[in-house]
Amino acid sequence: MKKETIKSTIFYIIFFLFVLAFSTTATNYDYDLWARLIAGMGFVQTGHVLKQDFLSYTPTHTWFDHEWGSGVIFYLTQHFFSSAGLLFLQAILTFSIFFVITKVVKLRYESTSAYNFLFYYLAFVAMSYMIDVPIRCQMFSFLFFAIFIYILELARKDNNKPLWILPVLMIVWNNLHGGCVSGIGLIVLYIVGEFFNRKPIKKYIYPLIATILVLPINPWGFEYIKFLVHANTMQRAEIIEWWGLFSKYFMFKYMKFKIFALVIILVELGVVLRQMISKKFYFDKTKFLVLAVTMYLAVAHVKLIPMAVIAIVCFLYDDFYTAFNFLTNNIFHKISNIKDIILYGLILLFAISNINAKAFEPLLDWSRYPVLSVEFVKINQIKGNLLLSFGLGSYASYKLYPNNKIYVDGRYEEVYYDNLLPLLNKFYLVKPGWDEVLKKYPPDVMIIEKFYPISRVLEKNKEWKAVFEDNYFMVFVKSKNARETYKKPSLDLNYYKKTIFDTDINFVLQSKHE
Repeated sequence: MKKETIKSTIFYIIFFLFVLAFSTTATNYDYDLWARLIAGMGFVQTGHVLKQDFLSYTPTHTWFDHEWGSGVIFYLTQHFFSSAGLLFLQAILTFSIFFVITKVVKLRYESTSAYNFLFYYLAFVAMSYMIDVPIRCQMFSFLFFAIFIYILELARKDNNKPLWILPVLMIVWNNLHGGCVSGIGLIVLYIVGEFFNRKPIKKYIYPLIATILVLPINPWGFEYIKFLVHANTMQRAEIIEWWGLFSKYFMFKYMKFKIFALVIILVELGVVLRQMISKKFYFDKTKFLVLAVTMYLAVAHVKLIPMAVIAIVCFLYDDFYTAFNFLTNNIFHKISNIKDIILYGLILLFAISNINAKAFEPLLDWSRYPVLSVEFVKINQIKGNLLLSFGLGSYASYKLYPNNKIYVDGRYEEVYYDNLLPLLNKFYLVKPGWDEVLKKYPPDVMIIEKFYPISRVLEKNKEWKAVFEDNYFMVFVKSKNARETYKKPSLDLNYYKKTIFDTDINFVLQSKHE
């Protein structure tokens, strides 16, 4: 076996173990997972994509589920392999992203080893906040984004045939996640960049047209394209993950990425300056255009940080190691030959210490999820319209439907009209007109986080009565409907661990009753 093959094999094994170990440290599930499981269950049990909402008591439009394919994968994974399956899927997708990145690096820098662990580790840490929960649909977009870069880089090496794989990949991507539009944007960036590089661009244009033309291949046809345009141009002022990296809320957050990006920018400036002095600098317009656009998107929306990280590793790997090797050879020359051994040892130690059977059964974080409140509503058969915050809607539906329908959940533009979320925000923050939501869309029961101002207002409101509370949430019902006694929810952690994926939603039984 060749030395390079041995090194790559060791690298991939250790990196996968590292990613798997990190995945098991996740202590929470993404809020939107529950809606994805419901959608996936609907497709598997009925054989068709759900196009109409049935979980909400508020007005809804056609359900443009741009993540329906992801939901099917998530549901089947959870159905057959439970939480361990979801964690493994997360690890596999994360590993696959970095696997493709190494192929891009190997393609771009033939004279450089693509298996130096440090830069990948730093990149992983910079985007780790996006993968510290068991599985999100956007992971598919990050993977396809990396694959598109690889195919486009092959074309820059005059291997043009794979370009025609792009439309086929787009069909799959388009039915897994709405982030597929970034693939089209990436092709456009390559066309513009290569045009300014004075390289042939015709070979990119035809695949681009074909990639756009396959977008209607989805359960909604051309109507879905209108939705994609709307979804990718709408303002999301109420959704935190779409806020800017340097907004007031995130000013002192995502520091790992900020430090990573700052170091990389300084390193790149140093490398470019050194190359300019030696007159070896070549201004690759495509490279810097992709980097500039992805970095801008990361600054504008924290949700898109991973795309910037992927681009940075793909395009700046060689520059990073040019600077790093200069540093180690001149300052740390005594440890330069064993730095990988030291790093691999630390990674293995981390993996071994974190991977265990219990780690594959994460429990919901009770400070973020109203586990006890939902259980209280369920065991006491408190039926009717349920109002709770935007992020918690999917979980409540998963656990309480059909006895309770929700106001709104994380599907947002997929299902709901634009006016619903601003009304909800006014209510929670007790802004002028806060009670408008109660008049327009009256609930029968509410689950409210205690840190919101509205909880204190409702406690003093004679029309509502708090019938249960824990450290983080309160359950309110209308005073006229409140009973003298209620059952208390269990505090047994094992009970909630065993029943975490239990739901009364069953499309087969529902269709029989209908």
